[in-house]
Amino acid sequence: MSAGSLHQESILVIDDEPANLRLLEKMLSSQGYSQLALVQDPREALDRYRAIQPDLILLDINMPHLDGYQVMEQLKGLNDPLLPPIVILTAQHGKDYLLRALAAGARDFITKPFDLAELLMRVRNLLDVQLAHRLLHDQKNVLEDMVLERTEELRRTRLQVVQRLGMAAEYRDEETGKHIMRMSHISALLARASGWSEADCELILHASPMHDIGKIGIPDAILCKPGKFEPHEWELIKTHTTIGHILLDGDDSDLMRMAREIALTHHEKWDGSGYPNGLAGDAIPQAGRIAALADVFDALTSVRPYKKAWTVEAAVNLIKENSGRHFDPELVATFLQELPGILQIRERFAEPEVLQD
Repeated sequence: MSAGSLHQESILVIDDEPANLRLLEKMLSSQGYSQLALVQDPREALDRYRAIQPDLILLDINMPHLDGYQVMEQLKGLNDPLLPPIVILTAQHGKDYLLRALAAGARDFITKPFDLAELLMRVRNLLDVQLAHRLLHDQKNVLEDMVLERTEELRRTRLQVVQRLGMAAEYRDEETGKHIMRMSHISALLARASGWSEADCELILHASPMHDIGKIGIPDAILCKPGKFEPHEWELIKTHTTIGHILLDGDDSDLMRMAREIALTHHEKWDGSGYPNGLAGDAIPQAGRIAALADVFDALTSVRPYKKAWTVEAAVNLIKENSGRHFDPELVATFLQELPGILQIRERFAEPEVLQD
């Protein structure tokens, strides 16, 4: 670049001697370096650094109040991943002196009195190094952002697949898949109120839609039967829990582990009278207990081919009556406390009204 053309890089110069500052300003500006910040009091160096984020620092060592080593220590304390190269300005020529400066973080040194050609060569070389460093840093950030974006896209895709799998199972015996939306959000609400972490609440939100995925393995003639099930039909219906567990096997992600757990245990009962394994009390995973309560409440208050929707009051009374029998008593207390929020979920994901001719 020809003399007089403008360089856009910023340079911070720290030297307690006004004459040195004026000389460096004249030498650098004559070569087109216009973004210069001159600091005479080293105690102001940190604030000026933060203000301009320079591409290069020219630093004197022997200064009052703070010497160059202390200034470098302050700069290192910022933990800036793009800390610019530091060039020591010194009249010292001793090896130990220079080694100490390099060990403290300096990248190069320029001896006094300044030689214009040497100064410009070292400044240009280190600015090129900083530019390459900045480009690599920016590229790394871009790649990290791309990876995060791709990861989030894959997560959203997987959750959509999960929800649609749940809807596929529910669609066979319901008019819409709204049940799983209500049931999953009620499950997340109950989990949060039970003290679960936000991460685990999100897991149950996305795992619970697959609670009845095993219904895919139940014949339509039985699953959609409008009347009461015969004993052998009921035994077949109950296998949807183990079928679901098998269908969801083979993936060790937290999401699929919880989904398997819920699919297998959401029909277990607190008193041990449930299925498929007759688990009782705390032996039933809490995710299964939460999903069971959310599922039963929403099923009771929803229309099915074989029944009309119960009123909220009737459904709540049944849940109270079955506290300690079907349902975890503590969870029932949480359910009653959170009932207003549960009713808001029912309203948010209400079934579409059917237009009459």
